[in-house]
Amino acid sequence: MKFQSKQNNVLPIRSFTILLICCLAIKLSLCFSSFPSSLKTLNVEGHFSFDNNEFAARDFGNRFRFIPSAVLYPKSVSDIATIIEHIWQKGPGSKLTVAARGHGHSLQGQAQAPQGIVINMESLDRQEMKVHTGRFPYVDVSAGELWINILHECLKFGLAPKSWTDYLHLTVGGTLSNAGISGQAFRHGPQISNVHQLEVVTGKGEVRVCSEEQNADLFHGVLGGLGQFGIITRARIALEPAPKMVKWIRVLYSDFSTFARDQEHLISLENTFDYIEGLVMINKTGLINNWRSSFNPQDPVQASQFKSDGRTLFCLELTKNFNPGEADRIDQEIESLLPQLSYIPSTLFMSETSYVEFLDRVHAAELKLRSKGLWDLPHPWLNLLVPKSKINGFAEGVLGNILTDTNNGPVLVYPVNKSRWDNRTSVVLPEEDIFYLVAFLPQATPLSKENDGLESLLSLNKRILDYCEEAHLGVKQYLPHYTTQEEWRAHFGQQWEVLVRRKLAYDPLAILAPGQRIFQKAISTS
Repeated sequence: MKFQSKQNNVLPIRSFTILLICCLAIKLSLCFSSFPSSLKTLNVEGHFSFDNNEFAARDFGNRFRFIPSAVLYPKSVSDIATIIEHIWQKGPGSKLTVAARGHGHSLQGQAQAPQGIVINMESLDRQEMKVHTGRFPYVDVSAGELWINILHECLKFGLAPKSWTDYLHLTVGGTLSNAGISGQAFRHGPQISNVHQLEVVTGKGEVRVCSEEQNADLFHGVLGGLGQFGIITRARIALEPAPKMVKWIRVLYSDFSTFARDQEHLISLENTFDYIEGLVMINKTGLINNWRSSFNPQDPVQASQFKSDGRTLFCLELTKNFNPGEADRIDQEIESLLPQLSYIPSTLFMSETSYVEFLDRVHAAELKLRSKGLWDLPHPWLNLLVPKSKINGFAEGVLGNILTDTNNGPVLVYPVNKSRWDNRTSVVLPEEDIFYLVAFLPQATPLSKENDGLESLLSLNKRILDYCEEAHLGVKQYLPHYTTQEEWRAHFGQQWEVLVRRKLAYDPLAILAPGQRIFQKAISTS
């Protein structure tokens, strides 16, 4: 009888538990299934797409694919504010998150929102770009605008932004959420060091204008903030007088320490080149012959005798900007700078091109790759910031050792001055006055089991990162990607507390940029 009594008591408890679970499941199901219908009731100038949104689950990295529940094509900033405020007001009971997508050049799903909402920033009504001339010129632009379009518009006034990325077919909001680095950064700093003002929609749906004088904490937090504190909708970019022409120079080194020393010397000079970048070339065949199509050797006979096959070489790429009528003076400046360098004399190549053609040089390469069906391959890129004091150790351990071939894609190595960066922004940098950007930029061949396969290249990246950690090089990742908050905490180090404070202030429900995988949105079931 006692046994029966226990059994009788257990049955109601089990029944209640099952009922409770079913109710919760139904509640969650109703909550999740109501997302599209609730969005349809919102009053926006643009429109939502709830089907065929596979494009929003793809990016340049071509490795991660997370389908969103909807894509918003905003026509105004108020559209973006409306959707975020709608999710904010739903509170923790909603699973919806929001990601801003520009030109889709993220590498590891950073601009994707699994079962959330992707905002197509390129559809944002691009108000006319307003170029302001004068002593301190600037341009006001939509965050969905491409840098190449900004260049062309500003050139109408004889002006151009000061700092660039190597590839210009990227949106303003995308690069400012990271940093924006190229060969001008040693002098002008990254793109985030050349911004006067931003318009931002926070994770609460608030539209704020911010600068160093107004909402300064948000301004600095959003710059390099990986989209964690707000969606940039408009930016005011500093400009300078634009040159019309460029002297473009390439030289080679066989010794890394000499190559690095010369770069560091050049970025320390007041009167130096306008663009300085280095490239690593391992086991590249026919290197000099490939250059001949667009560059002229200073000594054709000596250049023709130079053999690159199977060697580890280091290319220093330099430019000097000028206008018509200044060619003689620029040539004299170049002739005074080159003797200060210790490159291999027979490898001096020079070309002359327009300023636009030089800045947009990667797009020309893109068109060739697209014609061969090679642009949309997976891109397991790895970008590192290496302290100056550790760069030779890094090169010794990685270049020609772990990395034995650069035929899968370029490898960049060049120094920048930390003094040109604002330490109030969210970007994490090495703790030295000079550090190097080292960028491994391969493309992977699908299904290949060789060194050009995706798994092989990802394994190579891991070996490089493991070496950096074991050798205590103090390296920081640029365009970082981690899967756990512990890894993110280690990445940000002492800045982690500032990051958390800003997150709680501007996006406390963790609605924004879920693809970065820094903070996970808590879902309440009560």
